[in-house]
Amino acid sequence: MKRVTLVMGTRPEAIKFAPVIRLLQQDPRFEPIVVSTGQHREMLQETLAAFGLAVDVDMAVMRERQTLSGTTARILDGLDSYVPQHRPDVMLVHGDTATTLAGALSAFHHRIPLVHVEAGLRSGTLSSPFPEEGNRRLVARVADMHLAPTWGNRDNLLREGVPAGDIVVTGNTVIDALRWGAQYAADWDRSELADLGQESRKVILASAHRRDAWPQLRDIADAWRRLADRGDVRIVVPLHRNPAVREAILPVIDGHPHITVTDPLPYLSFCKLLDRADMIISDSSGAQEEGPALGTPTLVLADVTERVETIETGAARLVGKTTEGIVDAATTLLDDSAAYSAMARAVNPYGDGLAAERTVGALAHHFKLGPAPSLFAPDSALVTTAFRDDMAQLAS
Repeated sequence: MKRVTLVMGTRPEAIKFAPVIRLLQQDPRFEPIVVSTGQHREMLQETLAAFGLAVDVDMAVMRERQTLSGTTARILDGLDSYVPQHRPDVMLVHGDTATTLAGALSAFHHRIPLVHVEAGLRSGTLSSPFPEEGNRRLVARVADMHLAPTWGNRDNLLREGVPAGDIVVTGNTVIDALRWGAQYAADWDRSELADLGQESRKVILASAHRRDAWPQLRDIADAWRRLADRGDVRIVVPLHRNPAVREAILPVIDGHPHITVTDPLPYLSFCKLLDRADMIISDSSGAQEEGPALGTPTLVLADVTERVETIETGAARLVGKTTEGIVDAATTLLDDSAAYSAMARAVNPYGDGLAAERTVGALAHHFKLGPAPSLFAPDSALVTTAFRDDMAQLAS
């Protein structure tokens, strides 16, 4: 039995790792150990609990107004105590957080094979998103296996010199999680949202929290307020717990009759809100994947994105972080039914619900415990000549 340590610290990591953990727990070939760094401690534990999962090791590094350097250093220090005692056969990190970077460095320092889940995303701009773009580029340099959600992500890694044999195209596990969550999302878990089922106004799910958006948070919040002033929309804002985010956004939108501010929702309730929303306006990475999967037009609060596939298919649109840009883009969708329908019908390029299965299959193949998994093939509308060539080369 191979000991698999999954290192995570934030709510998105918990969401995207949960389907993998569930399958590993059911597989007699593996012993999964869930390590929480505590970067977003409460939200992570609440999210895992929704999936019937729990943390095995809690490092509890969270500090009030923590810095990136301080957080990374504390995670590395905590893993220095954990790894020598448990000696995992492989470590998994996900995405591009401070936990991801620290976990990757720890595996490298202790000579533990490292698997990077959600590998190969690139915006092409080191400062956007910050620090995520830098983190994932650094992790790619020390990872032994790269689990890429899309073929475009695979191409990014190939251009950086990663051997093709070290990359597996899996799809994104966020789609696995969303499909599971949609089956059980029965309750809002917030009294302020209890009437959403009878809401006649258009519902906009809005959020912003990324560090590179902090200087523009008031402009973003002002855009939400101006949209709410129309009177025919209701904007729901699950507000991030970071004090810097709250101090910028709350003074602008608090008390508006058409804006509902709530604490971050439990995962199943959030799935219900995603499904109910008519539009998403967010800088969240998950929203760029979840919105298109549900056919919900998604406006991305950024000038560049690492998730280019939804922009290319038309399921999402980059609108920047200025008040005018956000208001103009949202107004078009609210007032132009053809524009709205075009985005709602666009193709979801991120998964078929089997990404976790391919992830476990890739681990088994790495340890010579099973065959190589089949690779994720996107919707036929996205199957380009380059994709077909790649498939033919892999099959030969």
